[in-house]
Amino acid sequence: MRRALSSFVLVVIAACAESHTVAPERGDMEVVRMDDVRLIGSSRRDDAGWIYVHLEGQPEYVGFQHGYLLANEIDDARNVFVKYVPVATKRDWEFFRKTARDLFWPRLTTDERREIDGIAAGARAHGKAIDRDDVAAINGWIEIAMYYIPKLEKRSNAAPGNCSAFIATGSYTTDGGIVMGHNAWVDYAIGERWNVVLDIVPAKGHRIFMDSFPGYIHSGDDFAVNDAGILVTETTITQFKGFEPAGTPEFARARRAIQFSSTIDEWAHAMIDANNGAYANSWLVGDRKTGEIARLELGLHNTPLTKTNDGFFVGSNFPADPKLRAEETTFDPNDAGNSANARRRRWEQLMEKNRGRIDVEAGKRFLADHVDSRDGSTRPSGRTLCGHVELDEKGSPEWEWPPYYPGGATQSKVTDSKLAASLSFWAAMGHACGEDFHVEPFLAAHPDFMWQRPILRDMPSSPWTLFATSNLPR
Repeated sequence: MRRALSSFVLVVIAACAESHTVAPERGDMEVVRMDDVRLIGSSRRDDAGWIYVHLEGQPEYVGFQHGYLLANEIDDARNVFVKYVPVATKRDWEFFRKTARDLFWPRLTTDERREIDGIAAGARAHGKAIDRDDVAAINGWIEIAMYYIPKLEKRSNAAPGNCSAFIATGSYTTDGGIVMGHNAWVDYAIGERWNVVLDIVPAKGHRIFMDSFPGYIHSGDDFAVNDAGILVTETTITQFKGFEPAGTPEFARARRAIQFSSTIDEWAHAMIDANNGAYANSWLVGDRKTGEIARLELGLHNTPLTKTNDGFFVGSNFPADPKLRAEETTFDPNDAGNSANARRRRWEQLMEKNRGRIDVEAGKRFLADHVDSRDGSTRPSGRTLCGHVELDEKGSPEWEWPPYYPGGATQSKVTDSKLAASLSFWAAMGHACGEDFHVEPFLAAHPDFMWQRPILRDMPSSPWTLFATSNLPR
């Protein structure tokens, strides 16, 4: 899975290998040579719509490698947000940069700051005008857009209904081990860029293997495994309300949890500690060493953790805990037309119907499912596990997506205990069902979304591909 650094065009002339401890200036150009110590051991490979990147070393080296190898993609992501957030949030990108600087940066650890500064330095070394505020804002854009801004405006959050996921173990799986699957729901303009596989060997903590977004220090959508046997995914809790500015950003807690946890309890503690309520999720987590799985519903004030060695948990953006639902959401569990409720019923049907036969291949089928549980019909929509809101005349009003909004499932991943033991998972970019999304005919039919034309791209479906870590020594 590795590609020699000589395959990259690197600027010649030696550069200092010291870590960056001050905020890098946007537009500063650094010159780098192939034997720069910050790049040693790193690699990139493009495969089936994904970008596989191996990173290792001290935080500033991990960051520099990330920023350098993904410089074009980070620059593109920042440019997308520059155009996207003024329409979606009525705030410009400078607001996001300032918020990340004032609200998030003081609450990051020294290592997290070093890695973010490294990402900015690596991107600059490749000629991109990226600084630490850009990188921090990219990492925290969901928290700012969907939790902090609603708090400022004193209105209820229309927290997104992003993602469908499951985790199963014991008598529900073919071999009694854990099987976990997830597809990411988000605006297509953003989701089709959510195509990074990060293999990180940090100087401290556990090796991490996860899908990610250019510039992220975390997974973000989330699908991750570590070399201590922890498997993690999630779906957001839709219509969640609440945000604590004094808390630690979710993107930092998610990274700490997967990097430094060896048990489910350690992982849950890391997520709950200094919780700011942003990006409130139903987290599905497993420990391949024990076969135990759990669901952590991470609200701001309610954080119920439920475990089992024989069963399943599913996610489709519904709040399962009655107390959390009543106190921290505006969600209606009785609304049969709600996407979260419709997909929950379909997940439960699939889990019971396939009891004892759930494996990776079954997971792939589940994530491509187009059955609407309300009437049993098979038609892609905003209420099917493989989400297609762009085809839905009702849209997803529960999170303010109007009819035919260009959003839904943009990529999928599946793993099991055996694959997780070697830090591996299957992944498919685009819709798992195989249907492609084409921009021009879509905009011709739905000109209301013409504002996205500069950032919206075709999203072809790619085949399921197995990604595995490089066999490098720790």
